[in-house]
Amino acid sequence: MDRRDAGGVTERIAVALTIAGSDSGGGAGIQADLRTFAALGVYGASVVTALTAQNTQGVRAIHYPPPAIVAAQIEAVLEDFAVAAIKIGMLGTAGIVGAAVAFRSPSPRGCGEWPQKPFIVYDPVMAASSGRTLSGAGFVEAVRRELLPLVDCLTPNLAEAAALLDEKVAQSEAEMARQGTALLQLGPRAALVKGGHLAGEEAVDLLVTAAGVRRYAAPRIATANLHGTGCTLSSAIAANIALGIALPEAVAAAKTFVRDAIERGRTIVLGNGPGPLIQIEARPPRRF
Repeated sequence: MDRRDAGGVTERIAVALTIAGSDSGGGAGIQADLRTFAALGVYGASVVTALTAQNTQGVRAIHYPPPAIVAAQIEAVLEDFAVAAIKIGMLGTAGIVGAAVAFRSPSPRGCGEWPQKPFIVYDPVMAASSGRTLSGAGFVEAVRRELLPLVDCLTPNLAEAAALLDEKVAQSEAEMARQGTALLQLGPRAALVKGGHLAGEEAVDLLVTAAGVRRYAAPRIATANLHGTGCTLSSAIAANIALGIALPEAVAAAKTFVRDAIERGRTIVLGNGPGPLIQIEARPPRRF
């Protein structure tokens, strides 16, 4: 097939875009997002907001590209692809937040029958799992002012929710629900407050919308290999939305996908620190 045959090509595939940082260790960020999209049958496009030097033991260095380069990547994708959902992760600086909102008035030429605004899932990454800060001065203020009013589903963990609200970290499900409601006042249409760091036998997340609160709970899996959990969950939600699934069911399906990925990676050794999830079906291990 060559370009002369293009007139006969009519089949479409769901497209999702990740706007996030690159993880050189492959466990989180864009690498995890694209694996998740592919595993769920969605074509993934990507915009790199940061280059990180990291492995399973931590982040060593971060380089942020000029905001104009981030904006140019977004424009290039949205003017040519029928993007149904966008997952936003690590942005890092107020300038890159400003560049990321360039999608608010897209004029896609390739959208065909999908000209609507993409569904926006934002995972407000502010620190690495190792504890290193991944955002600069003025970042939270820029997120509140410019990005949150455009978000369809916000997916903060307890520390991120507290930072966005300038409050203490929630210590109970009741506080999680209250903070989720307060987050809606900042602009997002829904907030999935992730309670994985709360004490208890179950990991509980709460999806807070104007219609109420929906609870998702599952037994904890005993493993240290949890690197990339938040990235995988938010990108799985975006992928399921791109496939036409309503948000409450998309969250449920995404949580099942993440749980399976954690289980697959539970005993796998990759590197010398906490390992990543395995978003694809693992083959029998080879001996070296």
